[in-house]
Amino acid sequence: MRQKNDKDRADERMTPADLVRTEAAALTALAERLDGLMAEPFSRAVELVLRCGTANGRVVVTGMGKSGIIAQKIAATLSSTGSPALFLHPAEAVHGDLGVLMAGDVVIALSASGETEEILRLLPVLKRKGDALVSFCCDLGSTLAEASDVALDCGVEREACGMNLAPTASTTAMLALGDALAIAVSLRKGFKPEDFADLHPGGKLGKKLAKVRELMHAGDAVPVVTPGTPMTDVIYEMSSKKLGIATVQENGKLRGVISDGDLRRLLEREGGAALSRTAGEAMHEQPATIAAEELAARALAIMEERKITSLVVVDDAGRVEGVVHLHDLWGMELI
Repeated sequence: MRQKNDKDRADERMTPADLVRTEAAALTALAERLDGLMAEPFSRAVELVLRCGTANGRVVVTGMGKSGIIAQKIAATLSSTGSPALFLHPAEAVHGDLGVLMAGDVVIALSASGETEEILRLLPVLKRKGDALVSFCCDLGSTLAEASDVALDCGVEREACGMNLAPTASTTAMLALGDALAIAVSLRKGFKPEDFADLHPGGKLGKKLAKVRELMHAGDAVPVVTPGTPMTDVIYEMSSKKLGIATVQENGKLRGVISDGDLRRLLEREGGAALSRTAGEAMHEQPATIAAEELAARALAIMEERKITSLVVVDDAGRVEGVVHLHDLWGMELI
């Protein structure tokens, strides 16, 4: 049985926090390279991705094993930030899947060693097709790095694995570099929150990025009274529409709002005499409003700041377009 040496015993003493610090150190070193020697090649990689987009090309990301899993995530991040991308399995590629490559594509190949056999077998085909090749490698002297139009250094001092073998810190560096590339490209494209919303229509994220217009109550669902409406009718309108407010309108324009809270406070002050008042006498004349094209996250922020449950949606002329209620925004988390 092999005797443990000092290094084996030191590895056993590494805590989970030590392993995370190893990966954090790899990211710090990567950031320093991006600020220094890697700034120029990274900029060229961004330009290649931008150029392929203007030529109706796509980004094809490939990698084997653990690097392949990271490649799939990078392809997903690129697609979700406005750069059409797909993952190509290098082993399947040589059995027909290379047919997905189109003129004008950019291939991003991930290989820590830069000598992954399945990826190297693709190089002659990529060269014939003329597609640009960007590589993420830990060895810039490797075959893959040397064959690339741009090679980006993902080298790490050591893996977080105690044996310094399992891809851990290196794949973390690849993932961070892929995120940096995707976001840098999206910023250059002028990718906006509205664009992001169009690509994420589902779940909590989709609701957060939805426009107020998509969530508001409109038409007959909006509680409407006029300044002269008796309070008994105001209460009926509020109850029937179940939005916690009544909009006080005149010729379609917002004059004010009466909320459940306004009504309760009025009754506490005046008792039964409050029912003899009109909507115009009881309304709050400067209610919080929002435009229909604002993001739902903005509506939620206003409601939380004002401690209210409904917002009136108005156009530039002050005409009421709808009402958005806190219930419509449940499940959202502010950015």
